[in-house]
Amino acid sequence: MPTIAIISQKGGAGKTTLALHLAAAAQDAGAVSLIIDTDPQATASQWAAWRQDAPPEVIDSPPPRLAAKVAQAGEQGAQVIVIDTPPHADSAARAAVEVADLVLIPCRPSAFDLAAIQTSAKLVQLLRKPAFVVFSAGSPNAPRVYAEAGELVDSYGTPACPVLLPDRAAFRHASAEGRTVMEAEPDGRAAQDVRDLYKWVCRQLDMPAPRFRKKVAA
Repeated sequence: MPTIAIISQKGGAGKTTLALHLAAAAQDAGAVSLIIDTDPQATASQWAAWRQDAPPEVIDSPPPRLAAKVAQAGEQGAQVIVIDTPPHADSAARAAVEVADLVLIPCRPSAFDLAAIQTSAKLVQLLRKPAFVVFSAGSPNAPRVYAEAGELVDSYGTPACPVLLPDRAAFRHASAEGRTVMEAEPDGRAAQDVRDLYKWVCRQLDMPAPRFRKKVAA
């Protein structure tokens, strides 16, 4: 039962968007996926309520209970677990990293955001967990910016994921409707970005290559 932790000390990095869409991609590929929301703002839980609890399921958990919640979810049949964490919360981030098989650190490719991820990079190195920076919410057409940002995060000891999740309007529109970009615009660029990212995640976790169910925009 692979468990993926999404952490970042910086607010606005796209943690919840990444968590929701990775879990939804797993669900689209036929896995029973679960999102564990440790953020007191409960954004992921609100999204689940908007979609009337259609899968993927979202449950909440305080950091001290996270390991027990992950174990219980596995016993109840969850096949992929994604943990969403709040910003500026060392205890939640540490609890998530401790139970994770893979840690993803979403980050905008900007100077302030790049500087802020050093705390997260040190945490995953301390706990010796495989971790990658996922560049998110940046321009879709800025290869030099991403290349320079990638060199910088490499210097922190936490490499960049080769798949980007750039800013696309589809993410904002879909989330506001309690949907994923795969549901709202199944043939769009944002949906393909998510599928490509999930395929890459599966390779990191030695999971079988996913085969996605074809969706029709509602």
